[in-house]
Amino acid sequence: MLVARKNPKRRAPRPRNPERTRQRLLQAAFREVYRHGFQSAGIDTILAATNVTKGALYYHFESKEALGYAIIEEIVAKFPRERWVLPLERSKDRDPIDALIGIVQSIPSRPRDLKAGCPLVNLAQEMSQLDEQFRKRLERIFQAWQEGIAMALRRGQSQGTVRRDLVPEETASFLIAMVEGYEVLAKNAQDAKLWNMGIENIVGWLSSLRAAGRRKRGRLHRCLM
Repeated sequence: MLVARKNPKRRAPRPRNPERTRQRLLQAAFREVYRHGFQSAGIDTILAATNVTKGALYYHFESKEALGYAIIEEIVAKFPRERWVLPLERSKDRDPIDALIGIVQSIPSRPRDLKAGCPLVNLAQEMSQLDEQFRKRLERIFQAWQEGIAMALRRGQSQGTVRRDLVPEETASFLIAMVEGYEVLAKNAQDAKLWNMGIENIVGWLSSLRAAGRRKRGRLHRCLM
């Protein structure tokens, strides 16, 4: 009787990791949607990038639309939350105007960022009129972003660092509109100079939101530098 010898170099098969597979699909799908838009995003391209079967894709996401909803909720929502909302929450002891200026100035203006634009705005422009579930999910992201800024402005008003004549919610929505507007203009022009000019204008506007006494001290401080 022949007995098969065990090969000591043979590795045991890697156990399946459904969550890891799901995340790979989600990240590949986001990259595809970011490059080509949701409607033009190819399922076959996503599968080729992940080496995952179509059956596995539909095990995790029952439809292309469900995949799109997950992209919004799990990836796109992170951009304003991590860039704006969380930094503002962590800087409760800091002048909110300084915090907002720092956030705006840290937004990248690399050529690849200008080429692709903002994923939140891209999806809003493409899908809001086509799919109500897309629109509602995107709206919640904008609302959370607006409320994060408004909360910081209200805190500044109570601390005496932000003008009391402002309506925080309206001011927050105007700031978002300016940021996204300049990003769209820079994307269309493919010109970092346009974005940098926008940053300067936004920073100047934010400085005008300081309480009167704070603005005077700020001017004096700059003169002494």
